Order: sequence, then structure tokens, then C-alpha cells
Amino acid sequence: MSKKITDVVRSKYGAIAGSGLSSDQEGVRAVAQAFGYSEEELRSIPAAANMGLSCGNPVAFASLKPGEVVVDLGCGGGLDVFLASERVGPTGRAIGIDMTPEMIELARKNALARGKGSFGNVEFHLAAIDSLPLAGSSVDCVISNCVINLAPDKPAVFREIARVLKPGGRLAVSDIALKKALPLDIASDAMAYVGCIAGAISIDEYRRGLLDAGFAAVDILDSGADLNAYSKAEGGSCCSSPQPAPSTKELPVLATSCCCGPPAEAEATFHEGMADLLRKYDVNDYAASVKVFAVKPR
Repeated sequence: MSKKITDVVRSKYGAIAGSGLSSDQEGVRAVAQAFGYSEEELRSIPAAANMGLSCGNPVAFASLKPGEVVVDLGCGGGLDVFLASERVGPTGRAIGIDMTPEMIELARKNALARGKGSFGNVEFHLAAIDSLPLAGSSVDCVISNCVINLAPDKPAVFREIARVLKPGGRLAVSDIALKKALPLDIASDAMAYVGCIAGAISIDEYRRGLLDAGFAAVDILDSGADLNAYSKAEGGSCCSSPQPAPSTKELPVLATSCCCGPPAEAEATFHEGMADLLRKYDVNDYAASVKVFAVKPR
């Protein structure tokens, strides 16, 4: 089952990478701002690095310092990697990890968008977040943005984060966590999993998982952000001939999975299924955008 879920996630986010969504579109920019990004931050990075997939702004509370090594799990088009690279400076390193080849290709393309040398301290690697291509005790800070909820084996992800962090290193993550159990038709829906809801764990389970992995000073705070902010991306176009957007409130995978021309049957079914679920339930009743902070003991 976990392989099937991983394959679905990889396929859907691969499609998003080729969708053409970016900060140049008002709706996509509005989603990022709703989850804590400033206009100045969005202007400082390549527009295509932001596709409206965030549920927070982890760089804002990661307390990054010049010279540090920071790793972004599930980096997508590089949004948080580029922002982190400015904080750690030329003597630091900002490393993006993603399991989707199309996302890594897009991130590398974005890194070159400002010209040679603009992001000289940035690198991207194709890998799963529970098997990082990094040496143990080599990283100062691990960040992530609405991705750990997609991992089938979250305890393995927490252990891997603990492995690569230096003693005293920290975790600063924006994610989706559950406030109460999901209705069965959401919890069992594969597309709701891709939409960052069905794969989420409870806040208490999140805390226990980090403590079991050896972390200390674990703090998980509900950011209070409205998850229906994703509906702001409804007007974003994916190509030169904008497609009509569904009229329902959407999760990011709905708002950003599109293509030029008529949608494939599988894609249409996916959209219809998620739209039906979201007509029935207010996601905020069950889930929250959370800020997660933890420290690896020295």
C-alpha cells in the first residue's frame, strides 16, 4: 500500500511541476501570502519556485544563521531552499530533497533563472525523505513545508532527520496535523492523501514520533491559518489558455493539478472526487496548519 501511495503522490506532484503555476499568477501568490510569505520574499525568488503548495513558512521561524547547512525535505520547485540560501549566505549551504524527478528538474532550472552564481550555495538531490543522501551529523537545521504528512512511514522520516542533524541541530517544519479523526470517506481516499489531509497524523502522534526518534524541546503549535485559503488559487491559470476553475473550495493538489487542453479522464475523476469530499466537510474542523520545532540533544 505504501508503494502505491508513493507512486500516486509522485505522479500527481510531477504533473504539478509541469503545470506552469507560479507567483506570476495572483491566486497562487495569494495562497503563499495566506500562509505567511511576504511580497518581498516572493519577489526575491524565481516566480516558478512558488506553486501555491505551502501550508506555512518554515524559514520564518527556523532562525537560520550565516554559515549553516540547512536541508529542505520535499523542496518542490525550491521556494524555501532559495529563501534559506539568503539566510545562510555564501558560507552556508541550502540543500533541497525531493522524490519527484520533475520537481528536481524544475528546482534546478529555477536556480539558474537569476544567472550563474545567483544561488551558488544551493543544491538539489532526488531522494526519498526517509533515506537522505547526507552524512550523519552534517546538518544544522532541517526544514519542510507540507510534505511529511505525505510520507507513509513517518517514524522513519523522524529517525532520518535525527541521523543527519548535528548534536544541537534543530527541526523547523510547517505541516498539516489532525485535530480529530477524519471521516472514513476522507481517510480512505487516495486523492485526499495527495491533498495533504488523509496522510496527516494527530498533533499528539506527531509529538510522540519526534520524542521516540530522540528529539527534545518538541513544540507543535496550531498556526491558526485557514486551510480554505487554497481556494484563492482557483483563478490561477496553468497555460496560455486558462481552464475554468472548479467552484468549490480546494486543497492545493486540486488547485494546481491541471494541463493545457482537455483533462485526462483519470485527472477529471481525481478533481471530481476531491471536490465532492470538500463540499461535504470543512477541512478546518479536522486538520490544522502547524509549526513544528524540535532539537536534537547534544
